[in-house]
Amino acid sequence: MPVSSIPINIGIDEKNRQQIADGLSRLLADTYTLYLKTHNFHWNVTGPMFQTLHLMFEGQYNELALAVDAIAERIRALGFPAPGTYKEYSQLTSIPEAEGVPSAEDMIRELVEGQEAVVRTARSVFPTADEANDEPTADLLTQRLQIHEKTAWMLRSLL
Repeated sequence: MPVSSIPINIGIDEKNRQQIADGLSRLLADTYTLYLKTHNFHWNVTGPMFQTLHLMFEGQYNELALAVDAIAERIRALGFPAPGTYKEYSQLTSIPEAEGVPSAEDMIRELVEGQEAVVRTARSVFPTADEANDEPTADLLTQRLQIHEKTAWMLRSLL
C-alpha cells in the first residue's frame, strides 16, 4: 500500500508501481546482503592475496553502500516504503549468509555467486519496469546490471 496521502500521478498505475517496488525491494535486500557479506570478507580475509582482496572488497562494499540508497530512494519515489530491517532482508534476499570465515578463494567464489544473484534479481524486475514505461527504474536496473556483471567478471578472473 502506498504511504503517501497525496495521489501519485507519474504515468504508472498503482498495480505496476507496486510490482516494480516489490521487485526493487528484492533487489535492495540482495544488494544489502551482498554489501554485508563483502564488508565481512574485507575484515576477515587472510593469505597471500590479503592486500589485493582487502582493497578490492573495500571498493566493492563502498559501491554497494551507495547502491542501496539509490534503490531505496527509487522505491520511495514509486510511493512505497523501502524495506530496511535484517528481518525483511532475510525474507527477501536470494543470497545466503557466509558460514564462518571462508578461505580467500572461497570468499571470491561466494562473492561471484552473490554478484550474479543480484544480476538475476535485477534482470527479473526489468520486464515489469519496461512494460510500464518506467524509464528511471529501467535506467537504475541497467546500471546495476553493468556494475554487477563487471564485478563478477573481475572476481572470477582471480580464480
